[in-house]
Amino acid sequence: MSKLQDKVVIITGGAGGIGGGIAKAMVKEGAVVAIVDVNEEMGQAMEKELQAISPKSMFIKADLMDHKNLFKIVDTVVEKCGKLDVLVNNAHASRQFTIEETSQEDLDLSFGTGFYPTFYLMQAALPHLKETKGSVINFASGAGIRGQETQGAYAAAKEAIRGISRVAANEWGPFGVNVNIISPLANSPGVQAWAKAQPEYYEQVVNKIPLGRFGELEEDIGRVAVFLASEDSRYITGQTLMVDGGSVMLS
Repeated sequence: MSKLQDKVVIITGGAGGIGGGIAKAMVKEGAVVAIVDVNEEMGQAMEKELQAISPKSMFIKADLMDHKNLFKIVDTVVEKCGKLDVLVNNAHASRQFTIEETSQEDLDLSFGTGFYPTFYLMQAALPHLKETKGSVINFASGAGIRGQETQGAYAAAKEAIRGISRVAANEWGPFGVNVNIISPLANSPGVQAWAKAQPEYYEQVVNKIPLGRFGELEEDIGRVAVFLASEDSRYITGQTLMVDGGSVMLS
């Protein structure tokens, strides 16, 4: 039997990039995946690709900045699928500025697309995850762990996500719900565009990665997400997994 056979999964930002890679990896392990994204064209295209493997998988168009309607996402999936096993909070948007230049609007974007949806979707999912003894997978970043320049708004929101993930791991452990964090370094469309625009700088960065490359969306990041969503990780909770080729080594 596949590792995620008949598990029902919600993935935010699942129309492409890391979220899309996770979605592909999970349907190949038997999951029914609901991808949530604001990009309708990409979402519908990904839905077709996922349904070729997992016919019940679906695309839900939603603006994660509309926090009042986040509970509807969980309600829709549970109504259609009968349960929820895994919540993957992947979506996040931000702008790069120094702390001195960062505005309230910049903070609102980062927290509004990253931290708040993660928090509210976790709240919405918990009653259902209690029933399935399910899992939450949240996303951090080396930008927050290392304190990367010009990433103040992004780093703050990502570290806030790590904080609530650890709290949830303690609070939800007695229910059999595990909560973990992936901090990835991925060969995303944005990284690919950057590599073309600044090839020399890209090579400098790659050369500093111990494993010598950016992670593949499905094969590297997606497979770790499959592990965290499966029974293989049932005794792991509250942990940050650095899926970054060794770029950050936590002590």
